[in-house]
Amino acid sequence: MTEFTLDDLMFKPGLMKGQRILITGGGTGLGKVMAEGCSMLGADVIIWGRRGNVIEETAKELSDHAAKVGGGTVTGMACDIRVPEAIHDAMDQVWAGGALTGLVNNAAGNFISRTEDLSPRGFDAIANIVFRGSFFVTLDAGKRWLAEGKHGSVVSILTTWVWHGGPFTVPSAMSKAGLNVMTQSLAVEWGGRGIRFNAIAPGPFPTEGAWARLNPGGGVGADGEKPDPTIPLDRNGEMRELANLAVYLLDPGSAYVNGQTIAIDGGGHLKGGGGFGRLSEWGDAEWAAARDAIKGANEKDRAQRTV
Repeated sequence: MTEFTLDDLMFKPGLMKGQRILITGGGTGLGKVMAEGCSMLGADVIIWGRRGNVIEETAKELSDHAAKVGGGTVTGMACDIRVPEAIHDAMDQVWAGGALTGLVNNAAGNFISRTEDLSPRGFDAIANIVFRGSFFVTLDAGKRWLAEGKHGSVVSILTTWVWHGGPFTVPSAMSKAGLNVMTQSLAVEWGGRGIRFNAIAPGPFPTEGAWARLNPGGGVGADGEKPDPTIPLDRNGEMRELANLAVYLLDPGSAYVNGQTIAIDGGGHLKGGGGFGRLSEWGDAEWAAARDAIKGANEKDRAQRTV
């Protein structure tokens, strides 16, 4: 991933100084980008992920980058959010350094599949991270904020599928829709007690991990994937654009924004894009090739976790 500079961010240097932000799934992809943006602007960021080696490498890389511009620190912690007890123990460690001011529910998993081909294990692989894991992370942090009378901002990374469904990605669409309702519900239940809830629904921001399972065999070239033709702006998203939106929602400067899910997709969902309905044209051969490619990506991921 190419580093961006302070000139790429909309906000003044030091904007987030004194803030402590936890980002799940922060070792790669969109989580890494948001961690970079927050730390460059002065926040002390904690990133969680299952792959301890990746998390540690990312934390060092981002800390070094932030230090060059007078930013904050980035701390990596291995945590499997599929396990509520692991969440609680890791949150104890986080809180030992002081209360969080913000949380980004970014950890996710997804792959394309015909729904009739899904196994219970395949469904749980997504739902246990996106739906259950994100809720238990939110609940653990929220209970601490409430007990201490502290304010906090929660931002969940969703998809535009929460509005029009996600054919061939049903476990993810169902789970993300659940987080959308969590955002709306807790914005009301906890908003008056100082905890805000908002969400971001990104369009295509090509990252290696996601694209290996959502565009199997396509890869990510030096210039990223070609944009979906249904996107009115005729391009994919730029990482700095996502970072800027996340910073805005996390910072107290957006204190009156609560219970909103904001699409950042170039208007794609308004034109009927943002999903995988086109895969209705695939036959058995295409799906067999896709399964093989996804299996290869999963094996690569498991190998990296054991290094």
